[in-house]
Amino acid sequence: MKGPKSLDELTETLQELPGVGRKTAERLAFHILKSPAKNAKKLSDAIIAVKEKVALCSVCFSITESDPCGICADPERDKSIICVVEEPHDVYSIEKVGDFRGVYHVLMGVLSPLEGIGPEELKITELAARVKQGGVKEVIVATNPNMEGEATAMYISKTLAPMETMVTRIARGLPMGGDLEYADEMTLSKALSGRMKI
Repeated sequence: MKGPKSLDELTETLQELPGVGRKTAERLAFHILKSPAKNAKKLSDAIIAVKEKVALCSVCFSITESDPCGICADPERDKSIICVVEEPHDVYSIEKVGDFRGVYHVLMGVLSPLEGIGPEELKITELAARVKQGGVKEVIVATNPNMEGEATAMYISKTLAPMETMVTRIARGLPMGGDLEYADEMTLSKALSGRMKI
């Protein structure tokens, strides 16, 4: 049965979110419909605000509302250790652990020739430029332990080899084929502490 056009459009839009199927989208749409108008406005305002205010940090390419981001601007962070991750949400996963006191570099993806993603589409050149500036003792490659993540780690290692900066890889505390986003704090902590040179 077709419902009101606006409700159907909301359901279809919600279905575009990752992991949201038709039934969940319908439940969410009806929840929004039943909620007070102020709640719906609060949700729409939050969505608009995040699209308007959040940008990439010009140093590490994580998401931020100020440039540079809070981590890059923090004088307490150890700028001699850079942790390289695939996406901005990976920074949040590692930060939740609370063990890492260095800074980050977000690649904005991984090498994937089948999808047409080569080194030029990633922030690898920017990483090399940060290392060339000097003062970087270690680069920890924390890409996901899958085929693309491993290929990206090896490419970064080869790119940075002439710069005499130690390049390490997070330990295999994470399952092969897994994502940082879904790892628990203990697994991430072990993976960081047990990293090895590549």
